[in-house]
Amino acid sequence: MPLSPDQLPDDPQALKQIIAAMAQDAIAAQAEIAKLRFQLARYRRAEFGRSSEKLAHEAEQLELAIEALEADQPELLATASPSVATAIESAVEAQKPARRPLPEQLPREDVLHAAPCTCPNCGGALRRIGEDITETLDYVPGRFKVIRHIREKLSRRSCDNIVAAPAPDHAIARGRAGAGLLAHIVVSKYDDHLPLYRQAEIFARQGINLETSTLSGWVGATSAALAPLIDALAADVMASDTLHVDDTPVPVLAPGTGKTKTGRLWTYVRDERPFAGTRPPAALFFYSPDRKGEHPQAHLKEFRGTIHADGYAGFNELFAGDRIFEAACWAHVRRKFFDVYTANGSPIAKEALERIGRLYQVEKEINGRVPDHRRRERQKRSKPIAAALAAWADETRRNLSRKSELAAAFRYMRARWTALMRCFDDGRLALDNNPAERALRCIAIGRKNYLFAGSDAGGRRAAAMYSLIESAKLNGVNPQHYLADVLTRIADHPARRIDELLPSNWQPANTTRAAA
Repeated sequence: MPLSPDQLPDDPQALKQIIAAMAQDAIAAQAEIAKLRFQLARYRRAEFGRSSEKLAHEAEQLELAIEALEADQPELLATASPSVATAIESAVEAQKPARRPLPEQLPREDVLHAAPCTCPNCGGALRRIGEDITETLDYVPGRFKVIRHIREKLSRRSCDNIVAAPAPDHAIARGRAGAGLLAHIVVSKYDDHLPLYRQAEIFARQGINLETSTLSGWVGATSAALAPLIDALAADVMASDTLHVDDTPVPVLAPGTGKTKTGRLWTYVRDERPFAGTRPPAALFFYSPDRKGEHPQAHLKEFRGTIHADGYAGFNELFAGDRIFEAACWAHVRRKFFDVYTANGSPIAKEALERIGRLYQVEKEINGRVPDHRRRERQKRSKPIAAALAAWADETRRNLSRKSELAAAFRYMRARWTALMRCFDDGRLALDNNPAERALRCIAIGRKNYLFAGSDAGGRRAAAMYSLIESAKLNGVNPQHYLADVLTRIADHPARRIDELLPSNWQPANTTRAAA
């Protein structure tokens, strides 16, 4: 978060010390990048000698660590004050790779920016004297192109005045990447699970040589540009009455150790479609470096209502008052019995599955109906099934060994019985927490591809991108088209109307482009 002026000291010497410290951190990050690049080059050379799976794994770790450090810097610049940003840029400028000309073989698309017709000084007519051209590399599905922004330059002889069209707004500050290319890179990384170094290899096969450090910087700057939208999405989701909540582990590189630690990605999903609710679906993600209960407590500090959860003890503090209530997950109960049945074919486990299946049959028939109808049907049909299940469970488990997995499944169910029954008294609640588990599926797939996040900052950046991408998909919106359009508009979009750019409210400015 950027520092507000009232948080800074008035003493000039103290301000200089703050700027110097931030610049020093940037220099240290550059030194760490240089060190990691040296190690990576050594591993790459080793691959051409005696190759090993361990070396390949460590090389991938280094690639991701470098990506994370390089993506952190544009995000830091975007949130820093102008003086601090200038100091940081000066500290790292010498380390940046030289900017290459954009490939000549790519098709060019000209966008003419007309200059004023009359001189702003004297009001007289202007004559054309030339033009300034700025090129940005962009991407449309399946191909690259270069957009040439041509700015007319006009002059007025009588008053010796030169007028030019204003410079075009770029999707990211000082960037040569178009919004379409940025959207493609972000979606490829977070939805298609392609690390940036692999994307760079793919681009190179198409004749586009982009350094991984360049792509990392673009990702960090894109995340910073979209930060107001993430804040708006968080406020919108936390204003809900019911949420599906879950978390999943994410291995994160521990800088300087060559090892990984375990971070967490938390998701908060709103899905009112099963009870014909008026709010659109949305998914919000947060990252934390551990699984302490203080994290969901901070995430949900403004929330009032019911959360569907899996019985994690860290939530217990939330349920202590009358602000948040728990609805337990019948799918988790069913899974316990299913595991026993698949392991030994237990007839008792099979009967438990059949009884729970009757509850789901009722849910299938009332899906999409209004809350009052759902509550009435559950009171009449589901509650008797659940009551019979409880009586049968209590009678059956008396004859089981307490150490058996089957007895543990019954204990798990009965310990959560009050929270499991809550859905039968409220038609807005679901029988299970599956929407949250579905939202986390993308992360599980990503773990198999890129193994881990590069840093805590990278984890927070991933949470932000997952929030927009998964929310777009929940609303039937192509995330690449959505992000490409939003990135062209968000810099000039009024802050008080930022909700218009949320995935559920989004209307593309250019319908032809969005449908391309």
